[in-house]
Amino acid sequence: MATSRETNAMAEATAPVLLDWPLDGVARLRLNRPQARNALNTALREALARALTELDRDTDTRCVILCGAPSYFAAGADLKEIAALGSAEVFKLDVPRYWKAIADFSKPLIAAVSGPALGGGCELAQHADIILAARCAKFGQPEVAVGIMPGGGATQRLVRALGKYRAMKLLLTGEPVNAEEALAMGLVTEVVEDDALEARALELAAHIASRPPLALRLIKEVALAGADAPLATGLMLERRAFELLFDTADQKEGMQAFVERRPPAFVGR
Repeated sequence: MATSRETNAMAEATAPVLLDWPLDGVARLRLNRPQARNALNTALREALARALTELDRDTDTRCVILCGAPSYFAAGADLKEIAALGSAEVFKLDVPRYWKAIADFSKPLIAAVSGPALGGGCELAQHADIILAARCAKFGQPEVAVGIMPGGGATQRLVRALGKYRAMKLLLTGEPVNAEEALAMGLVTEVVEDDALEARALELAAHIASRPPLALRLIKEVALAGADAPLATGLMLERRAFELLFDTADQKEGMQAFVERRPPAFVGR
């Protein structure tokens, strides 16, 4: 008979999303549905939304890495769960609620993509602030091949990120692109060797986590809000946030450390 500790360990190992803290200030979320190549079902979506909501409130977490398995990031929506549903039943799944929890995450989010990131998996990566891709990564929106279209934001985010003509090719053909093609079109931040992906993600996350948390959050907030606003509005938001940071302890510490030629010690106040 399994002990309570063994039972808890088994439950954690089979959870749809695994959480650990590999470095100070850095949380790592790993998609964990190997039997379905990390296809996004309701349980995984709920677990991911819940984890990000909790990490957003955790003052010790400054940056989050989102990753999958070495051979696949996420294969898309779980078609076995939704194929037979009607429109009212799909509506009742309330999937936009889970996407919103990811989109509203206020801290830096790094997607480390290895292998296929297709459909909802590609849309999940697009919710990140930085996308690192292993050379074996593939990105695509193949929904049109099964009679539907993207439903997690790709028709909007890809056009904004890539421009109309590159985005429309991905959306209308359903054909994937490899990591180098994704880099060339602006879909990913950086391409690294397959076996260096997680190390590079940790290196980058640690560097970001060493920065002042309030400044990080305001940078993300202003950049995302300003992207959908007129330039004058975006510039106004930037200026107000810039001025606000002069009331923080981290601003005083950062500038004093610069004058004294020493590393700053940011505390998030």
